[in-house]
Amino acid sequence: MTVASQVKQSLASLKGVQTSLSSLSTRTQSEEAKKTFQEGIELIDQVKKDLINRVGELEREEEQYKGI
Repeated sequence: MTVASQVKQSLASLKGVQTSLSSLSTRTQSEEAKKTFQEGIELIDQVKKDLINRVGELEREEEQYKGI
């Protein structure tokens, strides 16, 4: 597995975690838990942005990684 495909796989996993946190946030009654879930969602958003940027760098550096 190439570095680019590992980064993309990590990005997909993060999206799944973010979806789970969002679902938990809407189902919980606890305001404290909702706040914690939202903070997690925001943190994952930042990490996702960083990974998307890294994928772009990898694709620019190595043509064979494009579209993986």
